[in-house]
Amino acid sequence: MQAKFDIDTGNFDLNHKIFKVISEVADEQGVEVYVIGGWVRDQILGRPSDDIDFVVVGSGIDIAKKVARRLGRIKVFVFRNFGTAMFKYENMQIEFVGARKESYRRDSRKPIVENGTLQDDLNRRDFTINAMAISLNKATFGKLIDPFNGLEDLKNKIIRTPLNPDITFSDDPLRMLRAIRFATVLDFEIHQQAYQAIIKNRERIKIVSQERITEELNKIMMASRPSKGWKLLYDTGLLEIIFPELHKLAGVDYKQGVSHKDIFLHSIKVLDNVAQKSNNLWLRWAALLHDIGKPYTKRFDGKTWTFHGHEVVGAKMIPDIFRRLKLPLNENMRYVQKLVNLHHRPMQLVGDQVTDSGFRRLIVDAGEHLEDLLILVESDVTTKYDEIRQKIMNNFKYVRQKLKEIEEKDKLRNWKPPIDGHLIMKTFGLKPSRVVGEIKDAVKDAILDGLIPNDFNAAFDYMLKIAEEKYNLKPVIAKPEQGKAENQEDFRDNGLKSN
Repeated sequence: MQAKFDIDTGNFDLNHKIFKVISEVADEQGVEVYVIGGWVRDQILGRPSDDIDFVVVGSGIDIAKKVARRLGRIKVFVFRNFGTAMFKYENMQIEFVGARKESYRRDSRKPIVENGTLQDDLNRRDFTINAMAISLNKATFGKLIDPFNGLEDLKNKIIRTPLNPDITFSDDPLRMLRAIRFATVLDFEIHQQAYQAIIKNRERIKIVSQERITEELNKIMMASRPSKGWKLLYDTGLLEIIFPELHKLAGVDYKQGVSHKDIFLHSIKVLDNVAQKSNNLWLRWAALLHDIGKPYTKRFDGKTWTFHGHEVVGAKMIPDIFRRLKLPLNENMRYVQKLVNLHHRPMQLVGDQVTDSGFRRLIVDAGEHLEDLLILVESDVTTKYDEIRQKIMNNFKYVRQKLKEIEEKDKLRNWKPPIDGHLIMKTFGLKPSRVVGEIKDAVKDAILDGLIPNDFNAAFDYMLKIAEEKYNLKPVIAKPEQGKAENQEDFRDNGLKSN
């Protein structure tokens, strides 16, 4: 929902029914009610927002119930411990809270709360741009209340705290991350006094829960230029505390006059490149973490710096990073892990010695995420030298075209071999073991390399051959007829054509 702001009069044109009803209820009950915080900020900036917070100088819960009753049969959710109530109306989320003032203990960011005035409530806000309110009482309906010049800071694109930033950030250290998040998402600058206060209070971030920290990191990740936030985290010293693995990427080593690129700056540049192409949060995480294994594989061979196997090391680090950051340990984590592990593979397919089997393997291994992998690989090109960049992009264009041709010909996406581990175990009377996996991989490799056709009979016969030659195994059951196997789906022709 949008509301017009007249910068000359300092008034909002609030036409929506919700504001009229709240105004009527407020005057009938003899209490002050204000729209406050982020919705006010976003209306001035012209940003869409359907989350609206109202502050009542009195009981927010009582006013919420009365407003909901006036609007119709609307269910109100009450949170008495926080003195708040909320409900949905049309496509908006409406929340009411009583005006309050807060004080803090040194060991906690949870405030001690008392009833307060509007000014008390604005004093406790994190930034001036969030400390503006709109009156809804009839006498001053639509008037902007702006005691800390938040409107001016919006014009000048400044993130500033209403009160002493040293106290603001010490009381609630999460506000340091919020300052960086707002600066990133809105493309504002943090006021110098606030910036120095973040540096001074950075150790206080340790009292904030990981869930709240990661929530802010994800919002930074979804900005149009997320590198700004990660650079601010590094420069203020917060990154070393909350994400030491990423901090370790920063810096450049020299040996015999030879240096390597700053991996941290490269990684956040790749993240920006991906952000221009995709809003997929997890693809963005893959971009940020694609070189996370480089510090552990860095070597100087006498001529140049190498990072052999960094993609394998990095992929192994992903579960621990996700676990510590409280990111989901599900298919999203496995997706990031897969892209990190595969991000070097496409550009290794350039050269006269590369056969079609290399392209087949990449298509099979990437599966449904092949296009995302290619976006990551293309975004990984950050060289400032035009000639080198053009050569790399020409090679990448060749790889893309070759992958497309082979995919169209062989229909490999989401392909499964016609022989699975269950059949191998049943055929040779084996239990789950390394040998079963090796036989299964040998059959898959033979098909991808074009040594045998992609059909059940050929795959079964090859399985028997490998099992006997390499492991001296004999079948204990007869070969099942194709189409009559116990698990038919594993034996179907998946569309892969043999060469």
